[in-house]
Amino acid sequence: MNAVYVHIPFCRHICSYCDFCKVLHIKTFVDDYLDALQNEIVNTYDGELIKTIYIGGGTPSCLTRQERQKLFRIMENFNKTPDVEYTFECNPEDISDELLDDIVQAGVNRVSLGVESFDKNNLSFLNRELNYKDLEAKLEMLHNRGLDNINLDLMYALPGEKMSTLKKDVDKLIKLNPTHISTYSLIIEDHTKLSNDNTQYISQDEDRKMYDYICKTLEKNGYIHYEVSNFAKEGFESKHNITYWKNKEYYGFGLGASGFKGGVRYTNTKNLSEYINNKYRKEELLLNIKDQMDNEIMLGLRLLKGIDVNNFYDKYGKNIQEVYPIEDLIKDKLLVYKGGMLYIPTKYIYTMNEILNKLI
Repeated sequence: MNAVYVHIPFCRHICSYCDFCKVLHIKTFVDDYLDALQNEIVNTYDGELIKTIYIGGGTPSCLTRQERQKLFRIMENFNKTPDVEYTFECNPEDISDELLDDIVQAGVNRVSLGVESFDKNNLSFLNRELNYKDLEAKLEMLHNRGLDNINLDLMYALPGEKMSTLKKDVDKLIKLNPTHISTYSLIIEDHTKLSNDNTQYISQDEDRKMYDYICKTLEKNGYIHYEVSNFAKEGFESKHNITYWKNKEYYGFGLGASGFKGGVRYTNTKNLSEYINNKYRKEELLLNIKDQMDNEIMLGLRLLKGIDVNNFYDKYGKNIQEVYPIEDLIKDKLLVYKGGMLYIPTKYIYTMNEILNKLI
């Protein structure tokens, strides 16, 4: 247990695609929420040395300065390693000298910005705003404070989006030179505006072409494709997210947050009133060994390096080929075993779900 996720559900506006646990920023709720968050942390955290912290949302950067400083005081409950990776999610428009003062003082050393697109039609569809020149200026502010570990999010495969639009978005991302890029093909989730509007997906072929273009172009420009949807300059892979993909245990605090502790996967309530009244847990599921091994496969094969077979044996006391039909998939060249690692060949990573279905 050396990773912590903290969820801040408040937003100034609701994006059309978002199904994360979120509510509009209403000042009367925030203070009570932060009190409940502190109670959950104090009553759950066992004092381990924490290597990664991720404050996500929602929009953590929409908090007022007083609220933000209260949040960072709560975060002082955690014992952190000297080299802790400490990520704070921001909307670009929220970046100010005041905010930077607070996050630097708190020890934040990694910032994740929701860009999604630079195209005005895409931004309108997503119910987001972004100005490229303003973003350049905000990134310069981050660099001037020594905050050089920056992730930018890109969303693609939006209805009506053309390849030419995607190419412009990717070119602009590369020009901004972030250390990390996360890419997401649009998913239309239930209970979002897009779902309510009966939005339709683009064709699978077009989605695949866009994915292949992103992978090829980012790799050509010095980004390592290390996970299905994530790219990083060398040494800047997300340590926090790798905790998830390696199926390690982690804390999840806050409204709707999920965690994995003591073999139990848990999810917190999404009901703000319940959470404020210190009724945190919605679900707890004790995983048996087979469940844990299945998760190890589903998560680990998202990494392009794949799964360490010896580590699998050390964790579960079983040889991976005794549990899963990997030999057949190796013969079919859908899996590769090399140097003690089991992984999906890059050319098949887009269709990894089909391979997982054959395994599990």
